[in-house]
Amino acid sequence: MVDFASVRAIDFHTHAEEPCCDHRDDGYNEFQAGMAAYFKNPAGAKGMLPTVQDTANYYRERNIAAVIFPVDAERETGFRRYSNEEVAGICAENDDILIPFASVDPHKGRAGAREVRRLVRDFGVRGFKFHPTMQGFYPNDREACYTVLEACAEEGVITLFHTGQTGVGSGMRGGMGMRLKYSNPMYLDDVAVDFPDMKIILAHPSFPWTEEGLAVAQHKPNVYYDMSGWSPKYFPETFIRYANSILKKKMLFGSDWPAITPDRWLADFEAAPFKDEVRPLILKENALRLLGESV
Repeated sequence: MVDFASVRAIDFHTHAEEPCCDHRDDGYNEFQAGMAAYFKNPAGAKGMLPTVQDTANYYRERNIAAVIFPVDAERETGFRRYSNEEVAGICAENDDILIPFASVDPHKGRAGAREVRRLVRDFGVRGFKFHPTMQGFYPNDREACYTVLEACAEEGVITLFHTGQTGVGSGMRGGMGMRLKYSNPMYLDDVAVDFPDMKIILAHPSFPWTEEGLAVAQHKPNVYYDMSGWSPKYFPETFIRYANSILKKKMLFGSDWPAITPDRWLADFEAAPFKDEVRPLILKENALRLLGESV
């Protein structure tokens, strides 16, 4: 198990990528090339996607624990998903550094709810990642997704939702069919009301709806923010001001590995205008509380 007392930080947002030796679905390489161009890094180029084991090795060298998950977006993208069970199994082999989350398309309804329960009970999964834009749903659509969210709430796990702009499909014809509207964080206000005891994380600074996301996180006690997907040097001023004040105990370090490395994120975080007393909260202490670990 992770020795939370000794790790220097907890990255709450890293992606599990399929092994590079696997056959790629049609369009997958173009999708990854678009992501690499958007984030201005080589991840996604041929041979450049790290495996889950590569990720464990990388984070272990840096003494940073990492929440890791695949994304189940088969329905919208046509790309087969990376097995939740396989990712959880590799996490179990590296449980000194990796914290397993999973992903289930909420459109799977009762079958998805059964999968949620099985992953939590049999594989030790501690949370679930949802991507409204990639999975094509409004988070507050009761018919489309509440059966799966009810299972998450009943199992007492964390839910993490992509919010705002995405690099997925950016610059590609028709945006690869991705619709940004689904990722407005205000839809999660309804989810927070309907599941008041379920911990909800808004992923990324929610641009162009940053202020809506901040309002939801401030108003609902069960809503948190991870700061992934952007270098801290590009954070909106309002986002930093809230992180330094009324949301200082709700902000979580997240990189968006492999799109953004923790090395880059942490270097830019060091140079950004965060208060000294807030930095340890963001890097580790808030995550410990959210995970139910002692601070």
